Amino acid sequence: IEADMKYRIEKDSLGEVKVPSTALWGAQTQRALDNFQISGIKFAFPFGRSFIEALGIIKHAAASSNAALKLLPSSKSKLIKYAAKEIIDGKYDDQFPLDIFQTGSGTSTNMNANEVMATIASKKGKTSIHPNDDVNMSQSSNDVIPTAIHISALLDVEKLLLPSLKSLINQIKSKELKVKGVVKTGRTHLMDAMPIDMAQELSGWAAQLSDQYKQIKLAADGLKSLPQGGTAIGTGINAPKNFGNIFAAEVSKLTKIKFKSSRNYFKSLSSQDAATNMSSAVKNLALVLLKISNDLRWMNSGPLTGLGEIELQALQPGSSIMPGKVNPVVSESVMMASADILGNDLTVSYANQAGNFQLNVMLPVIAYNLLKSITLAANSCTLLASKGIKTFKVNKKNIEKQLSKNPILVTALNREIGYEKAALIAKKAYKENRPIIDVAHEETGISIKRLNSILDPKKLTKGGI
Repeated sequence: IEADMKYRIEKDSLGEVKVPSTALWGAQTQRALDNFQISGIKFAFPFGRSFIEALGIIKHAAASSNAALKLLPSSKSKLIKYAAKEIIDGKYDDQFPLDIFQTGSGTSTNMNANEVMATIASKKGKTSIHPNDDVNMSQSSNDVIPTAIHISALLDVEKLLLPSLKSLINQIKSKELKVKGVVKTGRTHLMDAMPIDMAQELSGWAAQLSDQYKQIKLAADGLKSLPQGGTAIGTGINAPKNFGNIFAAEVSKLTKIKFKSSRNYFKSLSSQDAATNMSSAVKNLALVLLKISNDLRWMNSGPLTGLGEIELQALQPGSSIMPGKVNPVVSESVMMASADILGNDLTVSYANQAGNFQLNVMLPVIAYNLLKSITLAANSCTLLASKGIKTFKVNKKNIEKQLSKNPILVTALNREIGYEKAALIAKKAYKENRPIIDVAHEETGISIKRLNSILDPKKLTKGGI
């Protein structure tokens, strides 16, 4: 803090603290700001805006619940809800300055929210709203932060990830219709295999993504169970017994998502299983995105010495020294984002084991990495759909040329001439770089007309005998 900056003095249970006069936060936030200077990563930016929004939702719902239970005067409840709405709307994101690498319970960030909302509410009502006694009534950081993880992750899944994933699936299905009938050489072990219709190939991608869509929806259901009401260790001390149910109903009203109170607060405070399940589901989606991106990259390889089956949209020059070079930048971008998601999932998985006795003590890093993964996955789906799948062009000339010389087509003759004879024909065709039909005719005496029928690539994509 600069020496000439104006300060005010705030007090907490540890004594006096200097706080910048323009800051809306109080002593506990300032202590955390002074103590934790590790990464410079904050919840509101670049990932985690939804976490701040979730804190606003929690304080709004808690104020309504406390008023309904006759614990908080209506006048104070209205002021807290006003402040919470300001937070939900993103008007005070700059008042959440804390590093995510802080106390493992996230107490500092909860108090940051309490102090900022107390200041906003007090100024609005020209009365005293206490951050602990009023804004944090019937709550503990130990149930607020896990609840914020659930709400924020579910908001991002519903608003960002599922729509972008559905859009990618639909884009692939649309492309399927356009490439149907384009028969290409299939590949296993990166080696030539039996022919496949490009639409069949794309249908595999769409099916993979559809499976992941279902798994993410399933994981999302687990996030709808809220820890709020467990307070400090799961017993619900200082909160009415029905607080959790009333609170969940209030959150449901605010978000239009059906939340419920956890069936077991001890589980919900000491573990982050639901968040880990979601992280795992997003990681599995990232693996599919890696597969699709890699397939596109290989299919685009060349243009002269690679497969050259498709041409990805040229988005930018690919080299600072090699003129005319264009690279598969979208695939590479998505692959790197996916790799980051894999690392995030490992962090979340490790952090989940830190549920020592009655509380997990790695909550902020779980929140950050989970929300980061969801955002990266959502943006990757959008990018891949719009600048990868939608825009690639099929190079039919290259595909047909490769297919006509594919020696593996001889597989269709196995039942007539046997595996050994077919293998000799395939090897000869490959060695002499000749069409498989010409070599098969020479070696077997089967007519060209019949061979054209038996080895018709389009027929071979339909399987059967």
